[in-house]
Amino acid sequence: MENELTLKRFVDVRRDLGYTQAEFAKVLGIRNTTADIERGRTKLSGKVVAELLKQFKINPLWLFGESEMQYLEPSKTSVIPKVVTVDSSDNENMVLVNAKAAAGYPQNIQDTSWYRQLPAFDLPLPEFRNATYRGFQVEGDSMLPNLRPGEWVLAKAVEDIADVNPNKIYVIVLEDAVLVKKIEKAPNSNHITLISLNETYPPYLIEPQQIQEIWQVNSKITFGVDATTEKGLLRQLQESMEELKSQFNQGKS
Repeated sequence: MENELTLKRFVDVRRDLGYTQAEFAKVLGIRNTTADIERGRTKLSGKVVAELLKQFKINPLWLFGESEMQYLEPSKTSVIPKVVTVDSSDNENMVLVNAKAAAGYPQNIQDTSWYRQLPAFDLPLPEFRNATYRGFQVEGDSMLPNLRPGEWVLAKAVEDIADVNPNKIYVIVLEDAVLVKKIEKAPNSNHITLISLNETYPPYLIEPQQIQEIWQVNSKITFGVDATTEKGLLRQLQESMEELKSQFNQGKS
């Protein structure tokens, strides 16, 4: 049978997480309740130990009294941009990823030559100098009413998943898709929920490891009809920059 320290630690974990014996059993995939484990009648199975590690990062060695380190931190998922694009004078510039390019973005995320075929734009505002920005075209209607299909957003690179804010909108680059969503992280869980503003789309859970990059949507760029050509696109971007400048200054006051 388990030693008393192991049972005490198991009970402590459950209480710290705020679960009843029946709820904890359900979370860990055990029938009925954890009462028998806690009384030392049932052995703490390898499957339960694995679930504690997977869901709550509980160190198995700590559980069995062999370590004082309760949590095992998984290796941090890096969401920093994989490629930073620069212009001919080595100044960082902003690449525009349209809906068609977005389809190939996750697979080409490390390929510097792939970025060179996208329209790029120099950022004349000092506010943009010390951060990496990228323009993304919104696909689909999952972010209505805020973002319409085909609209563009200007988004700033996020360095760490811990920096995401549940009130902001993000461009999330997964292994196989580029999505525009809100992000929610439950306090006791490693999972991340992606939420659409359009309520006909249900939220869905992902693991942090599935994320390659996160960009925080900073503002919407509205392009008119003649933005079908690259020149028209860049000219209108220049105009919206002026508008952004005033937004920035208002935001500061």
